[in-house]
Amino acid sequence: MSPAPGPVARWVPVVTLLLSLAGLGVSGYLTFTHFAGTRYLACSATGLVECGVVTTSPQSYILDIPVAVLGLIDFVALVALMTPGAWRSTRGWVHWARLALVTVSMAMVLWLVAAEILIIGHICIWCTAVHVITFALFAIVLAFRPVLDLAAVPDAPTR
Repeated sequence: MSPAPGPVARWVPVVTLLLSLAGLGVSGYLTFTHFAGTRYLACSATGLVECGVVTTSPQSYILDIPVAVLGLIDFVALVALMTPGAWRSTRGWVHWARLALVTVSMAMVLWLVAAEILIIGHICIWCTAVHVITFALFAIVLAFRPVLDLAAVPDAPTR
């Protein structure tokens, strides 16, 4: 068994949990408006910022799944992985899952920002909030990830 990962700064679990909860809230709102209709979007409908255009575009789906729903699922998992207990976990897979999920989330954000700017030609302020939250989580997790021994994940099956 490998030793437990070292502690992170005391503010990291609190800030990452709050950011994840904020992301969950915005994703929940975007999921609601996806199914309830764009009339519920509190957003500009003229100029560069046009949430309705962005959230109803073909790029708002991946494999026929609304991006808003994927974001909601992502933030449910992130909330669980950003709790203080998860940050203190001695299970290496928890820390690797956190790092992997924020990395995949950040890659998705980069694709969505590119789609908004280059393909759709408009941006959504609510989507931008999710993008900023995801970037902040990515930066914090990357900077403060516990040092883990890749070769000795404590709960890896042995033969």
